[in-house]
Amino acid sequence: MRDARLTAHARSMRTSATEAETRLWLELRAKRFGGAKFRRQKVIGPYIVDFAAREPMLVIEVDGDTHAEQLGYDAERTRYLQEQGYDVIRFANNDVVGNLEGVLETIAKRLAPLPTLSPEGERAR
Repeated sequence: MRDARLTAHARSMRTSATEAETRLWLELRAKRFGGAKFRRQKVIGPYIVDFAAREPMLVIEVDGDTHAEQLGYDAERTRYLQEQGYDVIRFANNDVVGNLEGVLETIAKRLAPLPTLSPEGERAR
């Protein structure tokens, strides 16, 4: 069962998003980006992630300057999320604000399905 305090904290985080989180959310919300349904400040196990989609299983984290001091914690979070089946992408706040197109291009590549190969090793069309 989900911790009610964690859920309440996630809800409050939605109202106090950083500029970078807000800019990225405007691009990701309402299936606007690649048809993926993202949720923001989503509780996954004991963690709150910035953005998460179930199809495909993708987590996007937007990190501020304080995350440079939390490398061990972030690695633990990433390991847990990967164990749950999520692919995890991290961006710095300044990357989102200063290079939103590049960030979106990186996300689009992760959303795009890989081409399937036929048994003969050729790409299926």
